[in-house]
This record gives sequence, structure tokens and C-alpha cells, in this order.
Amino acid sequence: MTIELEEVAARRGGKKLFGPLTLDISTDTRYLITGPEGAGKTLLLRILMGLEKPDEGRVRLLGDYKYTWLACGAVFQDDRLIPGISAVENITAVRKLTSEKAAKEELAGLLPAGREALPVDELTASERRAVCIVRALSVPADLLVMDEPFAGMNDDERKTALKYILDHQGSTPLVIAAKDSAGFETFKTLQLGDM
Repeated sequence: MTIELEEVAARRGGKKLFGPLTLDISTDTRYLITGPEGAGKTLLLRILMGLEKPDEGRVRLLGDYKYTWLACGAVFQDDRLIPGISAVENITAVRKLTSEKAAKEELAGLLPAGREALPVDELTASERRAVCIVRALSVPADLLVMDEPFAGMNDDERKTALKYILDHQGSTPLVIAAKDSAGFETFKTLQLGDM
């Protein structure tokens, strides 16, 4: 599948945030969207996922099955975890086919032993982000979209989490929004805010 943005532009409060931009996101691609706060990174991700409409241009989905929507594995800026239940249960809640054993094994790649059984409210900010990443990668998706997935993580945690993402991405297109481009050498970069 290819996601094609054609001359997409967006405004907020009469101010142009970005665009017009044209972009093709297809199998095996990795994009990094960078820019200062308020440049429209989150809005662009929401447009990609079909949650918002652009003010100009259009988004087209091209592929053999011609879906009118995308199945997205997403990490949002806010964690969107289910409070009061464990990290394992947060993973199995989004995909009933994932066993607790499989969820625990996946979480072991990013969480210290035993932390996966705690209610997510008791996890640190970086541990909650790790759960969000595992959850996003646990569902079959046409597109992986991650908005500041490493918020609250130190450099080592960030490197480990990025490696985990890349190891689990497969051929699914990946778009990450981040404030800076450190560690994203294998990504095509789109800088917002200076267009």
C-alpha cells in the first residue's frame, strides 16, 4: 500500500502550519517528521491516519485492496493506556489474539523484569511509553505512526526503544514525529516549521 499526500497544507487559527507538501509513504519506508513545538507534527500525523482533514490537498490510499481507511498502529503524545490494569493486560486488550505470555515476552524487550505485571499507573513515564510502543506494534497495521514515542526516556532507553521498533517494523511503513533527528539516520526526514 502507498499513502500519497498531494499538496497537503494545514492551518490553525488562520496561521499556516505547513504545506503544501507532497509525500509518498509506501512499504519499507521510514519517515521522521521534525520541527519545533507548534509546527504541525501531530496534525500531520492525524491527517495521515485519517483523523483530520487537510485544509488543502488530499490524501490517497493506493493499493490492490483499495481501502478507504488505514489500520494504524499508533503511539499518541498522551499514553492512552487503560489505568488500573497491567502492562500485559494493556497489550492483550487491543488484540485478543495476543496471549498474556506473548505480551509478557514482548514487553521484556523494553521493561525491567516484573514491571509488566504492575498496573500502568505505577510505571514510570518512560516505562509507560515503552508499553505504548509494544502495544502499537502488537496489532496488524498498514501504517505505524508514533508521535514523540520516546518522551521521558533517557538516551539509552531511547536507543533501545528505537532498535525495538525497527526490529519489529517489518515492511510496514513507519512515521515518527520527534523534536530532533538524533539517532534517525536510516529515516527520510521532513522538517516542518521552515517551509
